[in-house]
Amino acid sequence: ARRVLDRVVGYKISPLLWKKVRKGLSAGRVQSVATRIVCEREKEIREFVAEEYWDLIALFNTPHKKQLLEAKFYGKSGQKIKISTEEQVNSLMEELKKFNYKVESVKLGTKKRNPAPPFTTSTLQQEAYRKLGFTAQKTMMLAQQLYEGIEVQGEGAVGLITYMRTDSTRVSSEAQKETIDFILQRYGKEYAPDKPNQFRSRKNAQDAHEAIRPTSILREPTIIKTSLKRDQYRLYKLIYERFLASQMTPAVFETMSIDIKGGDYLFRASGSRKIFQGYSIVYEESSDGGQEEKDVNLPKLEEGEKLLLKEMIPTQHFTQPPPRYTEASLVRTLEEM
Repeated sequence: ARRVLDRVVGYKISPLLWKKVRKGLSAGRVQSVATRIVCEREKEIREFVAEEYWDLIALFNTPHKKQLLEAKFYGKSGQKIKISTEEQVNSLMEELKKFNYKVESVKLGTKKRNPAPPFTTSTLQQEAYRKLGFTAQKTMMLAQQLYEGIEVQGEGAVGLITYMRTDSTRVSSEAQKETIDFILQRYGKEYAPDKPNQFRSRKNAQDAHEAIRPTSILREPTIIKTSLKRDQYRLYKLIYERFLASQMTPAVFETMSIDIKGGDYLFRASGSRKIFQGYSIVYEESSDGGQEEKDVNLPKLEEGEKLLLKEMIPTQHFTQPPPRYTEASLVRTLEEM
């Protein structure tokens, strides 16, 4: 069925590609859909109309703490207010100067962040693009070399990773046991979960092969570095660290949210800081935006404590059109759809 579909679609599109792009290219069910997705995104970008909006940040002096508190304007009487124009922000700032401010509430909590699952083909392509700048084609070529076997000093030819064409996040119990023993020995018991982490594969996954992982957790990247070419080493290190982290305990954050009130108006400050590294001691997943989450430390304040409004900083923004696809985000969209 798949071959027929490729031919029904591909036999009509491929000759067009040979004329317009270059000889020898093939197009089928995947390329046709990818082309359409890219074209639809381009249409969205061209038809996009930017909307203006403003953020209003207030800086408060905390009398006893000798520390400035930065808070964002939220709204009035519990209702969120959207600031759309310069006139609106200016009249709001005049109004806000009239009030005395105090801490309305302080909420403390903790949150856990679980490790990302070990790689499947598509998540490896996405992360190698984001972290290493590799194209999907280069990633798969290097992964094939690591899978087929590399001459490792003292061992001979060794396959360093499991099969790299997989849609499953399943891991064999032997590999999990070996990895948890390694974590206990290297990092200590607080980094090893009580029972091995299990990850759900996508509901339509074929699940024919395990997730992509090192064939042995004892083959650390630094130990075999001299046997690998530079890019082979970088990809192996990425696969190794992602798999090792996937078998570790969550990272733990302390969270704080402070509501500041003046009259019926509300400002809100929130922050978090990492109090236990967990899996992140080994590996942090990248996002398409490329921005890592930073710790935000807020001063320790009590409810009812008075604050002095030092200044307000309005910032104008415009909504942005959806970005053009990168190779990583296109792979992800194809997988989702």
